[in-house]
Order: sequence, then structure tokens, then C-alpha cells
Amino acid sequence: MSHRRRQGSLETEILAVLWSADGPLTPEDVRSSLDETLAYTTVQTVLVRLYEKGVVERQLHGRAYAYSPLLDDKDLAARRMRTLLEAERDTDGVLSRFVATLDDDQAAALRRVLGNEPG
Repeated sequence: MSHRRRQGSLETEILAVLWSADGPLTPEDVRSSLDETLAYTTVQTVLVRLYEKGVVERQLHGRAYAYSPLLDDKDLAARRMRTLLEAERDTDGVLSRFVATLDDDQAAALRRVLGNEPG
């Protein structure tokens, strides 16, 4: 029986490894930091995709590239939210429905953030 991850789950795991590192990591460094047995090529493919999305940068390290994150977890979450919002026609409707789902603490945080924006 094969174990399949949710889409984006391996990306998240790989980014967590990169975020916790003191410097750039090669695909083998990342693979060996994960708890599961993954093929080198799988890790390499995910890193290349993250590079192509502008989430990580890379530099040649011997015969392989070493990767470093360009975005932290908050930047990445904001980017994902923005991508979802841009895919919708009715931005006002989506934002209204989103705000309606916020709990009191989240709504207060949103008001604080919006209050700090230049008018």
C-alpha cells in the first residue's frame, strides 16, 4: 500500500527543513533531514519547483545546487492567500465571506493590521 501525501505537504516539510537550517542545503541534506525514506530525485524535483515559484534561491555547491528559503512561513501563507484571491472574480464577495468566518481575535488582528496601513 502506497502512502500519498496531500498536495503541497512535501513542499511544506522541505521548507520546514530549509527554515530550520543555518545555511543553504543540498537536496541530499534535505532528504537526510526528513524522517522518511524519500528518493533523492523526489526531493530535487520539489526543490526545483520551489525555485521556479520564487520561494527558494539556489547556488552551485560542488556538483549540486544548495537551496535557501527566500520567503518565511508568513510570507508564503500571504502569497498563497493572494494567489487564491486573485483567482476569483468577485473579490469583494470572497473577502466579505472570509471576514465573516473570522473569530473575535482574528477580526481584531485584521483591524489592527488595516489600521496601520497608509490611507
